Amino acid sequence: MAEAARFESHLTEQRFRLLVNAVTDYALYMLDADGHVATWNPGARRFKGYEADEIIGRHFSNFFTEEDRAAGLPERVLGTAVREGKFEAEGWRVRKDGTRFWAHVVVDPIRDDHGTLVGFAKITRDISEKKAADDALRQSERRFRMLVQGVRDYAIYMLDPEGHVTNWNSGAEEIKGYKADEIVGKHFSQFYTEEDRANGEPVRALATALREGKYEKEAWRLRKDGSRFMASVVIDPIFDDDGQHIGFAKVTRDVTERHRAQLELEETRAALQQSQKLQALGELTGGIAHDFNNLMTVIRGSADLLRRGTLSDEKRVRYLDAITETADRAAMLTSHLLAFGRRQALKPEVIDLNVRLDAFGEVLSRTLGGSIQVQLDLAPSLWPVEVDSTQLETALLNAAFNARDAMPNGGAIILATCNRADQDGDWVSITLHDTGEGMSEEVLGRVFEPFFTTKPVGKGTGLGLSQIHGFAAQSGGRAEIESTLGEGTTIRLLLPRSGKTGTPAEATPQALQTERQLNVLLVEDNDHVREFATALVEDLGHKVVPADGGEAALALLDREPIDLLFTDVVMPGMSGVELARRARERRRGMPVLLASGYSDEILAGAGAEFHFVHKPYDAQQLGLALMAAYDEVPTLN
Repeated sequence: MAEAARFESHLTEQRFRLLVNAVTDYALYMLDADGHVATWNPGARRFKGYEADEIIGRHFSNFFTEEDRAAGLPERVLGTAVREGKFEAEGWRVRKDGTRFWAHVVVDPIRDDHGTLVGFAKITRDISEKKAADDALRQSERRFRMLVQGVRDYAIYMLDPEGHVTNWNSGAEEIKGYKADEIVGKHFSQFYTEEDRANGEPVRALATALREGKYEKEAWRLRKDGSRFMASVVIDPIFDDDGQHIGFAKVTRDVTERHRAQLELEETRAALQQSQKLQALGELTGGIAHDFNNLMTVIRGSADLLRRGTLSDEKRVRYLDAITETADRAAMLTSHLLAFGRRQALKPEVIDLNVRLDAFGEVLSRTLGGSIQVQLDLAPSLWPVEVDSTQLETALLNAAFNARDAMPNGGAIILATCNRADQDGDWVSITLHDTGEGMSEEVLGRVFEPFFTTKPVGKGTGLGLSQIHGFAAQSGGRAEIESTLGEGTTIRLLLPRSGKTGTPAEATPQALQTERQLNVLLVEDNDHVREFATALVEDLGHKVVPADGGEAALALLDREPIDLLFTDVVMPGMSGVELARRARERRRGMPVLLASGYSDEILAGAGAEFHFVHKPYDAQQLGLALMAAYDEVPTLN
């Protein structure tokens, strides 16, 4: 009986040695209690380049980078393993030749039957190349068994050629719930779900490992209590010295938490798509709010002027025309919002693209922000087209938002038109070119797919470039795209020429001139608002010195006898708040009146030291605000 027991023990030890030596994806070796290498295997030699006689007896800190050694990481590794029962981390490690590799490391303390620390079991995997080195260990059978049994984060065990479990480690017991005497001798297929067994997955796994040299997969497995867990499984065939197949080495790890996190991420993606749609609408409305209030300022100011009984017929007609023209522009802005929100019934109409795109360019510039320059290159004598104008603008908005996201540090968008005749007919071409990051050929081939996005998770609007393709096709044309990494992207819409007449261009109101009193430096980048604000101020009896931006205003301030600065807040380049502060640096105590309908700066409290009037304003409100600013009396807005 004693001889049989010794034989069985020897056989078991041999199996454990074969098991450890056969694991090719993990390096398994032992340290003594002080951290000196006690065993070494071919896998470790493959990972790190040391022969056994070069490293056994040396401290394992040789594998750490100089920075980690200086920071005391090797000592912390062993201390954490002793204190917490395990150390697990990823980090840089160093081979014998000095090259680095990124390693996933698990260190478990090994204790004898009396609880005395006798060393450490160490598992290392080279995840920089996703290929583990050969883990064939050549150490003593007893120490190899202690090493394997000391690992509790991986189920490491062996199967015979038919798939029956031949040994079992503490990690396997921890993960799957079986004790060794409950599972050894039974077929490993009982770890599989009923569906996988019915589909022949256990047999297929062993056949794949034998045929290809390795089987690797993540799938659901069963514990003893019937509960499921997501397992990362590696199966390697084992051969003896004569090349005879004698079984399989199997390594399993519970990755349920990681799998659950991935599922939660997928669920979050769907919610983010809807959230980003609302966010995109918010960006558009915020950008348009300022322009819409500019239009309302013109309408209200003109209406206020029309109340005066002393107006000439010529001025009365001029103000009525201005109200009509501005109302049309306001309706156009409203249509942008409705089209973007897909809340408007749309119909095709004959349009003059150049007129539409000229107005659209102003809206786009506001919407995209100051870091993106919008440039127009509109060809003269452009043929008319018959399209749904709001769908066209929605398509261009989609393209522009994609272009903006491809230029996180700013850049330029060029909106161009031209006539194009080919064998397929006469076309009007609209191109939108950006100076952004560009796309790879793989991405370029999918950009028109529904719901495909070129942006990272959480950053796409969900509108998709597919709308551009669909719009062009429904209009009887087509969409084209060209892109090169690092050189930007060009989207081209080809629309069929229409034989009908396009919409005529809108008339531009002329400036008004009246009495003067104060010399007011009026700064407004919008031509229409600047004209009508000038008319209001002049009707109040003041002289106006107009400027279309901050730099121009500062130049005028240096050479004109200015009594008061009246400036818009939101302007390209220098904002009104910055202009006001720089003006007071040049002329201490300069009266300042700010105006805006929408401004992040004003909402954040910037410019609180200056007087402020809300857009839209009428002549009475503006007159009171101007005098309050000039007299340094607080305004009531």
